[in-house]
Amino acid sequence: MQPLRGTKDILPYEIIYWQQIYNKASDILALHNYSEIRTPIIESTNLFERTIGETSDIINKEMYNFTDQSNRNITLRPEATASIARAFISNKLYQSKLQKLWYLGPMFRYERPQSGRQRQFHQLGIECIGSLSPMADTEVIHLANEILRQLKLKNYILEINSIGNLEEREMYKTDLVKYLSQYQKDLDEDSQNRLYSNPLRILDSKNMNTQEILYYAPNLNKYLDKTSIEHFDLVCTYLDNLNIPYIINHKLVRGLDYYNHTTFEIKTNSKDSQNTICGGGRYDNLIEQLGGPKTPAIGWAIGIERLLQVIKQELTVSQKQINVYIATQGLAAQTKIWEIIQNLEKEKVKFELDLSNTSFQKQIKRASKLGAKFCIILGDQEINNNCITTRKLDEHKQDTIPYSTFLEEINKFKH
Repeated sequence: MQPLRGTKDILPYEIIYWQQIYNKASDILALHNYSEIRTPIIESTNLFERTIGETSDIINKEMYNFTDQSNRNITLRPEATASIARAFISNKLYQSKLQKLWYLGPMFRYERPQSGRQRQFHQLGIECIGSLSPMADTEVIHLANEILRQLKLKNYILEINSIGNLEEREMYKTDLVKYLSQYQKDLDEDSQNRLYSNPLRILDSKNMNTQEILYYAPNLNKYLDKTSIEHFDLVCTYLDNLNIPYIINHKLVRGLDYYNHTTFEIKTNSKDSQNTICGGGRYDNLIEQLGGPKTPAIGWAIGIERLLQVIKQELTVSQKQINVYIATQGLAAQTKIWEIIQNLEKEKVKFELDLSNTSFQKQIKRASKLGAKFCIILGDQEINNNCITTRKLDEHKQDTIPYSTFLEEINKFKH
């Protein structure tokens, strides 16, 4: 029996990397007063249809939808921002002026599985809800940069852009379609399909021929009004103050319809088309669109599987070795051992209890294999003499001490 295509088991030797990412992110985000939020994996299909955009690939090709026993249309979440916007409204979080939230969890998209891209994948993300200030844009970008830096990601670049407001984009779209329609037959198939339904996504095409056509296309930044330009200029100024290098990419639009003004991506220098580690942007109309009060917001998400592919070699993560291995033989010993276990727990000594019922020789051999420092041996002889045998495995030293002395000195097994 194999896992479903596009899904993977995360085994114990791998989970330590995930825990390091979680702990590092939690520490950094706590410093900036971000709180963790966990939303359901399933949501109403309508939530994503209303927020992501009817013409997006996610809606048309990639969502996992099903009808439940109550005949409701349910979707496994393909991304978390819409869920958090829904949670913000349904829990009336707008009663507080500002919400700084972060999450880490699984998302689901029916895509062609490839390296670093699964159908069940995980994202770490943040949402700063309630501020229009360019300082909010800068803070969230700074946090993404800081988390990636502390996770030892190297050779990456931040790309940023302003896609303006809805009116500015509509004016730009009209001129972009007018320009591209002259070359419609020369565009790649996906871009031809998007020309009238979602023309901005053509800017993101990886097709070289389409990119050549786009070289002389109108630039979105020429359609921005004074307010949009000033907002974006301040974000750039603040990033300069933080010494965070960036490239302004006027073709960067991101794939979700709810974005406006600042959009950004953090990419590795890999030539692979799957080189985007983090993506985000501002979404000032999304919460109102879902029936909540008009509330500006900005956020980002980092793909954990893709990030791990790049940083795994750089992370120094070691599984904490067990200090004590407990070997027992005989019913009397196996009855008495629980008092020792309670004392080890109390002193927070990491241990493993042998459950094999094999000979002491085999139990001690397994203790050495696991890298335990000490082996506690309790058999009929120890029970009869009211003592404990301890063996220091790396030095092959063995001592037998009275049971009461052992309990007094149990904390020495921590070291």
